[in-house]
Amino acid sequence: MEITEVRIKLMEEPGERLKAFCSITFDDCFVVRDLKIIEGTGGPFVAMPSRKLTAHCQKCRCKNHLRAAYCNQCGARLKEPEALRDEEGRAKLYADIAHPINSACRELIQQKVITAFERELSESTKPDYRPSYDDFDQYEAAVEEERPPLKPTQVQQAEAPRGPHKAPSFRKESTRSQSERGGFGKGVFD
Repeated sequence: MEITEVRIKLMEEPGERLKAFCSITFDDCFVVRDLKIIEGTGGPFVAMPSRKLTAHCQKCRCKNHLRAAYCNQCGARLKEPEALRDEEGRAKLYADIAHPINSACRELIQQKVITAFERELSESTKPDYRPSYDDFDQYEAAVEEERPPLKPTQVQQAEAPRGPHKAPSFRKESTRSQSERGGFGKGVFD
């Protein structure tokens, strides 16, 4: 297996630990996106794409991320679940979506990505710099242009618009005539 392409998208947030996003292509046929290049205490390192771990609400069974205090669906206060711990005893809040199986593969990915990251950093100082990562959007747009247009589907005609709703009449017809009431209220409801 060979890493045939590495694309880097530098982040422009000074002072942040997240330095770039990255995608890698294996053997010109398989892409893994959203790797992160993070500034650690010993220099930059590569973090694999991941998702937040979730737990179910006890009331409605909706999924919520582990640190949520309230349910996203019903608003019930969530109990803090028993968190999984990593080798160092820290609570595990994320799970890798894709990751290397052995250390040799991890080191290969780390070396190729960090080399490409450093090259991208030096290229970014040039006046005609253009990020390599942005090409994915152009490729996806080109693929969509190649697709034949969809056949129009038959749609039921819309109904003719109806008039506005009328407020219900709350006026009760009086059993007494105007003369019996002495003319009281005459002309109020006319």
